[in-house]
Amino acid sequence: MKIYNSLTDKLEDFIPIKEGQVTMYVCGPTVYNYVHIGNMRPVITFDMLYNYLKYLGYEVKYASNYTDINYKITKAAKELGITERQVADRFIKAFEEDLKNYNCHIDIDYRPRVINYLPDIFNFINKLIEKDYAYEKDGDVYFRVSKIKDYGILSNQSIEELISGSRVNIDEKKENPLDFALWRKAEEGETFTSPWGEGIPGWHTECVVMINKIFGEKIDIHSGGVDLKFPHHENEIAQSIALNNNYIANYWMHNGHINIDNVKMSKSLNNFILAKDFIKEHSANVIKITFLNTHYRQPLNLTDKVFIEAENIDNKIKAVLKIANTELNINNNHILTDEKDTTFEEYMNDDLNTPNVITLLLNLVKELNNEIRNNKNNILKLTNKILTITKVLGLKYDMPLFTEEQLNTYNNWLKARIDKDYLLADTLRDELIKQNIL
Repeated sequence: MKIYNSLTDKLEDFIPIKEGQVTMYVCGPTVYNYVHIGNMRPVITFDMLYNYLKYLGYEVKYASNYTDINYKITKAAKELGITERQVADRFIKAFEEDLKNYNCHIDIDYRPRVINYLPDIFNFINKLIEKDYAYEKDGDVYFRVSKIKDYGILSNQSIEELISGSRVNIDEKKENPLDFALWRKAEEGETFTSPWGEGIPGWHTECVVMINKIFGEKIDIHSGGVDLKFPHHENEIAQSIALNNNYIANYWMHNGHINIDNVKMSKSLNNFILAKDFIKEHSANVIKITFLNTHYRQPLNLTDKVFIEAENIDNKIKAVLKIANTELNINNNHILTDEKDTTFEEYMNDDLNTPNVITLLLNLVKELNNEIRNNKNNILKLTNKILTITKVLGLKYDMPLFTEEQLNTYNNWLKARIDKDYLLADTLRDELIKQNIL
């Protein structure tokens, strides 16, 4: 399997740290509001990667965090008239409802919350100070970027280029404009007592600490949206270099951003769509097919046209599987198991080339349709192949086992047609349609 590694900017063979095992971490949401559809792209992408690694036979340990301490949460608490904990709990619950509605994994191995790791964060920051990689100034603690010779390795920029960049805020407390906060002094809202006074942890420190605590010093895969490359992931790497002399992960993976009608989705333009609203307009399958029809590293442009195309694909898969399911039931051959496919693996091993996988699925749909119409010998094998691929992609299709009553209704419908009892045949047909068999 080859993965495009953002750290080296090239396609690399995937070789896990421990044979047969994979550790992966995906940056999760800051829980101060409902997530938008852009937040769902990394969820859907790396959920699929998790599925595929398991398909390949790896034992996968998967973590994705909740940032539940943040100034945005304090601001939301003021606006809503509730506590920060209530804000965090409300929007974690809302996000997990989104995961359920999008048919994504909720019960992965770890969903750490920052609030449970404060002693570890204090210990981590103290070690950075002891090693002279961090300094305290008036209750704030900053990381000394100048000591990291590889700083900029992920974003592929020099320190000079980064300093001149518009996203670096000037702060007179800092020794260097690029220095970032490990701990922030705070005098209002929810604060925590640290060795440096009351405050809250810096965002960039939280993920490193949780990764180190859960997995150890290094993991196989760290991933998230491309907007996190700088400064968030760059700053995670800097801290890991300082304490552990590594880049946290051997492989860094980033999905592209989302455009709405060729305009980048952003809150400043007010053109973002909440995930909870989006799912009311399109099914989870249609949304996922839309996403997967564009390679995960490319920008994804959402238009009416791409959703119509995805809906057509979903309908073709549903239609053929419904017919196949009936054939398997009436022939007492409803044995659904995983069915490997070398072409599927070839595409997925090429840095998750899902557009090609969607094309493969459509070819398998045609093949299954032909099989149903003609010799019927390979219906089960082709059905299992389609279901295995769609399961890895995170698509959901029902293949119910018929009850004895349903089988009798189906057989009576066939007999009524042979007997030319069209009134009875129509009645039985309506019942079979109602039960989603025809």
